[in-house]
Amino acid sequence: MWAPPSRLRASGVIGMNRRNIRYIGRYNDRRHYPLVDDKLKTKLLAQQHGITTPALIGTVTSQFEVKQVAALVAAQAGFVIKPAKGSGGKGILVIEHQDGDGYVKPSGHRLRREDLERHVSNILSGLYSLGGSPDVAVIESLIAFDETLARYTYEGVPDIRVIVFRGYPVMAMMRLSTAASDGKANLHQGAVGVGLDMASGHALRGVQHDRPRHDHPDTGHPLAGLRVSHWDTLLHLAASCYEMTALGYLGTDMVLDRDHGPMLLELNARPGLAIQMANGEGLRRRLDTVERQATGMSVAQRVAFARRHFARHGELQDAGGRLAREEADA
Repeated sequence: MWAPPSRLRASGVIGMNRRNIRYIGRYNDRRHYPLVDDKLKTKLLAQQHGITTPALIGTVTSQFEVKQVAALVAAQAGFVIKPAKGSGGKGILVIEHQDGDGYVKPSGHRLRREDLERHVSNILSGLYSLGGSPDVAVIESLIAFDETLARYTYEGVPDIRVIVFRGYPVMAMMRLSTAASDGKANLHQGAVGVGLDMASGHALRGVQHDRPRHDHPDTGHPLAGLRVSHWDTLLHLAASCYEMTALGYLGTDMVLDRDHGPMLLELNARPGLAIQMANGEGLRRRLDTVERQATGMSVAQRVAFARRHFARHGELQDAGGRLAREEADA
């Protein structure tokens, strides 16, 4: 069903033009974009600020080095190869484990050494980069995601996207990989987006392909029980990226690693707007609220403000409560 523009405005939904002009254009100085558009620069910057990221195995910067990829990953059980300047999950190759002289993806599909080298060569040529410019292949350690999330994802690592405005975390969602998304946590490729309550990290509402979703399409597990652990730490990590990048409107992508806890994956100076659909609420009221706040607040104060003012109770929580009552009555 399509909602008329008047209803979307009444719900506080912002579109791309308003996002670009009113928020990105006003609060994001373009000279800071390279810090977030290049994943390698983001990783090095995060390390300088004491923010945990997946371990860097190595980089490939020229076609001459492509033949060295197999040697770089020889000691790794699993690893990820991604373009430094990629976007939308394009060009990310996840290898779960090595099998003899082969490399096995989470789906079970087996690649040869030649396939790995071809993928890296394509990254270097700019096939996946913003604007098609020459790129660098970044090789990282594989994330061992928190086992409590295994029921909510399929052949991939779930991540948490938080929109940060002027240092305040204003809206969040978890992206769950599916068979349709080929194990990638990307909504445009078929991942499930789950809006999260800013106070607790509880699931509010699920969507897939712009339609409501109450369970995971592959595991069949209800989304109502999803709750993100280490929630306060994740919000503090997201909010601290404001000081780290000096960008006023920012998307932070994070994961929960089983061994290392919350980790920063990447940052986005032009985060998408599908997070509004996952939450069933527009961003505008929250952004307006933040604009009325005085500057100079600490990270902890901004997180506390967000948890207090942007708390919600969503349809998945309602559904979970009904299920619990029904089970108790039975």
